[in-house]
Amino acid sequence: MKLTILGCHAATPSSNGNPTSQVLEINNQFVLIDCGEGTQVSLRRNKIKFSKINHIFISHLHGDHFYGLIGFLSTLSLLKREKDLHIYGPVGLKEIILLQLKLSKSWTTYDLKFHELSGKESERIVENKYFTVDTIPLKHRIYTNGFLFREQVKDRPLLIEKALNYNIDKSLYRSIKKGKDITLDDGTIISNAELTGNPPEPKSYAYCSDTKYTETIIPIIKKVSLLYHEATFLERHLALAEITKHTTAVQAAKLAAKSEVGQLILGHYSARYDNLQEFLDEAQPHFEQTQMAQDGMRINF
Repeated sequence: MKLTILGCHAATPSSNGNPTSQVLEINNQFVLIDCGEGTQVSLRRNKIKFSKINHIFISHLHGDHFYGLIGFLSTLSLLKREKDLHIYGPVGLKEIILLQLKLSKSWTTYDLKFHELSGKESERIVENKYFTVDTIPLKHRIYTNGFLFREQVKDRPLLIEKALNYNIDKSLYRSIKKGKDITLDDGTIISNAELTGNPPEPKSYAYCSDTKYTETIIPIIKKVSLLYHEATFLERHLALAEITKHTTAVQAAKLAAKSEVGQLILGHYSARYDNLQEFLDEAQPHFEQTQMAQDGMRINF
C-alpha cells in the first residue's frame, strides 16, 4: 500500500496547506479519500493520473472534506473519461452533486455510481479481487464515517524447487498458488503446504476523519498497519475539542495505543496553531510510532 497526503489541514486552506484529501494505492488500484479544495492541484503536483481513480470515499458533508469534488468530476469530463466512477458517501451527496451538474449543464461523459451511506454500524461497502472497504462509524456533529481498507490475501508463493523435483507441469502452477493440492500421475497427492510458502500478511489502512474521541471503533481498527486519525486540537484546547466533536493529539495517540496499530499519522490541524511540532511532542509519549501528516507526504507500508 502507498498513501499520498494531498491535504491535511482543517477547515480553511492556507498558503502552504490544503483541506483534507488523500490517495491510497492498493495493489495498483487508486482510491481518493475525501476531496477538499485544492485536490486537483495536489493530484497534479504529486503526478497522480486522474484516470487511475475509480473509487471516491467521502467521510461527511462538511465543506473541507468534499468541496473539491464537483471540480474534480467536471475535469474528468473535460478529459473525456468514459469509465464508471463509484462514489461512496452520506445520504445527500448525490443530490448535491447532481444539482450542481444540472444547473451548470455539465453532465458527465461517464456514469456516476453513487453509493449513499446511512448505517450506524460498520458495514462492508466494497469487496473486489484487490481490496475490501468497511465503514468506521464516527462521532461528529453530522453523520460521518471513517473507512477501513484491507488488501485481499495474495497468492501463496510457489516453491519452484519443490515443483521441479516432482516434475509438476507448469500449467498447474497457478492453481498451486491458489492453494490447491496436486495429484501426480501415479496417484500420489502432494499437499499444497509442501509446494508453497505463506503469503505476505495483508496490509490495512484505517482512515478516521472528523470525530470526537471514541473507543467504540477499537474493535474495527484493531492492529491495522496504519491509522490516520484527526488531531484538530492540542491538549490545552480539550474543552473546545469536546464542544466541536474533534480529537486532540493526545487522544489520538492513546486510541492508537489501545488499538495496537502499527503506525499512527496525525492530521486535520486547526489553523490556530503556528507550531505544529507541538502535536508530535504531545502524542509521542503516548504512542511512539506517531508521525505528522504533511501535504505531499508519501508513506509506503
